[in-house]
Amino acid sequence: MESVRPSWRFVLGHPAHLIAFGGGVGLMPVAPGTFGTLLALALFWLLAPWLDALHWLLLVAAMFVIGVWACDRTGRALGAADHGGMVWDEIVAFLLVLVFLPDALHWQATGFLLFRLFDILKPPPIRYCERALKGGLGVMADDIIAAFYALLLLAAFKAIFG
Repeated sequence: MESVRPSWRFVLGHPAHLIAFGGGVGLMPVAPGTFGTLLALALFWLLAPWLDALHWLLLVAAMFVIGVWACDRTGRALGAADHGGMVWDEIVAFLLVLVFLPDALHWQATGFLLFRLFDILKPPPIRYCERALKGGLGVMADDIIAAFYALLLLAAFKAIFG
């Protein structure tokens, strides 16, 4: 059971909480992970004109490291290692997906749906990693695996259907 109920006061109380909650997006009362993924899409569209693939990968790597720290600290403060309001993991992982997709809305929409599906269903080894890896690393890693699954399926679609 969670010892702290997140609020704006909680989110603004520490930089780690603000990051982990995606600037407050994680406070959405329904489907915060989906809203975090949508925030990633908006960030991608905003920054895409200025970043090439290498810079995107460097940014995502830095965001991953920051996320391990922020989600670990926030999870401990909440008493829930992977609280549903912590959406930084979705933001980082979906940005990774977007880096590898063709620049077309139908690919991005399909990537969005597949990423959310894998993030929600957590097929093996996602659930195992979520349980085996502790703290912020576990929070971040399971979404990276979901991103990998989405990219793998999208690559297969592209190979088969062009």
